[in-house]
Amino acid sequence: MSKDIKNVFMINFGGIGDEIMFLPAIISLKKTYPNAKITLCLEERTKSIKDLTDLIDELYFVNIKGKNKYSELLKMVLKAKFGKYDTIISSGGNKLISLLLFLTGIKTRIGYDTGVLSKILLTKAVKLNKNQYAPKMYHELVSPLTDEVTELPQINIEPQEKIANSVLIHPGVSQMSIKKGIIKTVDAKVWAKVLKLLSEQGKHVILTGGPDDKECIEIIKKDCGTFDYDDYTKGQIKSLKDLAELIGKAEKFICSDSAPLHIAIALQTRTYAIFGSTDDKKLIPQKEFVTPIKSKKHCPLAPCLWEKRQTSCENLTCLDITAEEIVEIVTNS
Repeated sequence: MSKDIKNVFMINFGGIGDEIMFLPAIISLKKTYPNAKITLCLEERTKSIKDLTDLIDELYFVNIKGKNKYSELLKMVLKAKFGKYDTIISSGGNKLISLLLFLTGIKTRIGYDTGVLSKILLTKAVKLNKNQYAPKMYHELVSPLTDEVTELPQINIEPQEKIANSVLIHPGVSQMSIKKGIIKTVDAKVWAKVLKLLSEQGKHVILTGGPDDKECIEIIKKDCGTFDYDDYTKGQIKSLKDLAELIGKAEKFICSDSAPLHIAIALQTRTYAIFGSTDDKKLIPQKEFVTPIKSKKHCPLAPCLWEKRQTSCENLTCLDITAEEIVEIVTNS
């Protein structure tokens, strides 16, 4: 392992959940090279990752999904080339990545093994194993540089005093997923019934959600009527850090396959997550504090995203989960 790493350019595109799951790689790198400067290249929509960690010195944004993505990638290469970086690390399985890293001229270039070209152009082509917990997959990128192993994301949130008997519910998913035709949660009316049933059991129910969840939240509130629950959907949660602190206060947390799930994992809050078409084994650790909630009805294709299809199917058998089933799992474990 090199002992003179001082300036690292790391690339990881995706949603805020992907950036949270990328944190273990950054953490292990900083443990070995505490004085190294870390620049993280990502999409601007995920810039709030800086709310959760102080290990990233600089963010560099690339609009990878825009019509000018190739000029954006060229700017990224130039940024890396003239930024006096000694190491560049990139996630992603696209064969173009190894060429982009090579064009930067940076001495140490690490990415996934995507074939012959990656083995020629990278100083280290790491085997890509997608059939594992995603943070472990990302962490393997830094294994050539450090012996440190960080299993779970860690975020800079002070320990919170727990609200007694509380169940926090975050029902939404990102609007980008919905626009793409990717459905990853149960119907809003199911969520409303979950709130009611938990309240009837005497639980201190808390509802939260951000701007992406507006439509879902409105349906829940209309269906719930006037029964008593704490409403954290009216602007109290102004940042990702605010949401993390609220999750830290909850005794139990129910959510979908979305960014708040990964925050809860980092905080090790007792968490229950709805899973349908995505693979829980890749997105949550095999730990007692997190439980996947899945349909009892068998779908031969599930989980089907992303290996088998890029959008959700019309049947959504994988999300045929009742409020009663959700509440039973939450209250009995």
